[in-house]
Amino acid sequence: MKIFNYIILCAGILAIGISGCDESAILEEVPLDFASPENSYITFSDFNAAVYALYDQSRVILSDGEHRPLDYIYGTDLGYNGANQLNVRFGSYLATLLPTSGMVEFHWRQYYRVISGANTILNRMENSQMNNEQKTVIEAQARLFRGFAYRNLAHLYGGVPLELEEVSSPKTDYVRATREEVYLQAAQDLTFAAAHLPGITEVRDGEINNLAAYHMLAEVYVSLEQWNDAIEAASMVINDPNTALMTERFGSLSSEPGDVYWDLFRRFNQNRNVGNTEGIWVWQYEVDVPGGAISSSSKIGPQLERDHAPRPWSFIVRDPSGVAPFLPQGVSDYTGGRGIGRFRGTNHFNYGIWHYDWEDMRNSEYNFVRDVLFNNPESVWYGQKISDHMPLFRQSLDDTIRYFYPYQSKVTTPGQHPPELFVDAALKLLNSSTAGTTYSDQYHIRLAETYLLRAEAYLGNNQLTEAANDINVVRSRANAKLVTPEEVDIDFILDERMRELGVEEKRRLTLNRLGLLYERTNRYCEGRPDVTNFGVDVQPYHNLWPIPFSEIERNTGAQLAQNPGYAAE
Repeated sequence: MKIFNYIILCAGILAIGISGCDESAILEEVPLDFASPENSYITFSDFNAAVYALYDQSRVILSDGEHRPLDYIYGTDLGYNGANQLNVRFGSYLATLLPTSGMVEFHWRQYYRVISGANTILNRMENSQMNNEQKTVIEAQARLFRGFAYRNLAHLYGGVPLELEEVSSPKTDYVRATREEVYLQAAQDLTFAAAHLPGITEVRDGEINNLAAYHMLAEVYVSLEQWNDAIEAASMVINDPNTALMTERFGSLSSEPGDVYWDLFRRFNQNRNVGNTEGIWVWQYEVDVPGGAISSSSKIGPQLERDHAPRPWSFIVRDPSGVAPFLPQGVSDYTGGRGIGRFRGTNHFNYGIWHYDWEDMRNSEYNFVRDVLFNNPESVWYGQKISDHMPLFRQSLDDTIRYFYPYQSKVTTPGQHPPELFVDAALKLLNSSTAGTTYSDQYHIRLAETYLLRAEAYLGNNQLTEAANDINVVRSRANAKLVTPEEVDIDFILDERMRELGVEEKRRLTLNRLGLLYERTNRYCEGRPDVTNFGVDVQPYHNLWPIPFSEIERNTGAQLAQNPGYAAE
């Protein structure tokens, strides 16, 4: 919302006897024919529109596009940039995580945009035409988004400036609050939101509700090591009679081969309107619909398929007759759609976490794709598996770094891409790079995560039996081997989050809040052996991001201290 400054000129007009400027004679100018702060926050509808902008800004940070949302998974224990790009996507921490990095500035500014929008809403409510009930709902929504933004800022940057009022003029004297103070502010906002937002059955799909607030509040309490409070907040979500893990086949492709975990990620299956009682907060997407955020003609919307799925359509191996065993167009079956093979999972993600139980449903052929069929009818290998020709397949490092590797099927929508993207529907051939979009709604909060969050709180509270019980609720749905209390530690929980959430999770937020980004990434993000320091030059100080240099530079009225380890620039 633009802020228009009005200059009222006061002039003495001797001809009519006005020799000075009487303050009572100055007109308060309120525009009537265009939007301004004076006339844009009046009705309940006005405030709803401002809240919708917060939804959009939050989705842009965490879900839309192939760059900024994926900042949360590249260069972690989940995976690394396999495209030989040292200067982007955490190919090298020392090259990309700098105070001057655009990535660092983007996330800082976007979260503060959310905070600014929320503060404006909260500041303007008093003089609105809303009744008390409407004011309470609007306040709860605005405070949820503000709490969400401060929570994530604290995870990433540590202590940051706290601003709780609408800022209408330049301010250059910000100082950093402590990380604990930021978490406490987030907890205060989320507590109000949890108490006053509608229940999950009272809102439309994709709308925030009290359970979303309780889930985030539980995470903040874990960050504050307030274990009992965290357990209580998470229990509000888990014990709600309207939530439950999905345990039976359901939704759009439930009649096809698969399992219930696979069903969770098929197109049209994420929301309560299809009977899904597991989604707590789901980012909503529609294709080629105004405001739907996905276009079939450009690379917008969630791009997990494009980055995480491999690129067999560029496969360099030929069969004995010299024919490529994969067709050059992308394919929308289990070869990964139109992936470009840029985000390659670590060996720990692809293999290590499954040693505990290789038969885990989440590691089934439907959910963690480890083998595919050659799809070119002209090839003598047509219909055969890659695994049948593995020695040929591994002719060069690139064959297994980008052209094929194990990946989660949740990133793609096999057979469910928009029809106009298919060049051959029978062979499921896609001829457009835009087919790399993941054409489905995306979970932001899912009940399975709430169980694992409460398990983390129980672990912190030294209640290992209860922690194991919560983990086993999630593992039981996957028909997986149950964990014993003696086996539960933070590494097991983090591995379980990988098994259950994978690239769905904003992994960096989890590791940063625990102070384990360095330890886990250094241990598991082995990177490409042919490139020095690829993905493994992470340093202990990278557990926090740097404060953007641009913010330090413009804050001339006070010192905005930099995080340790980063050059002042």
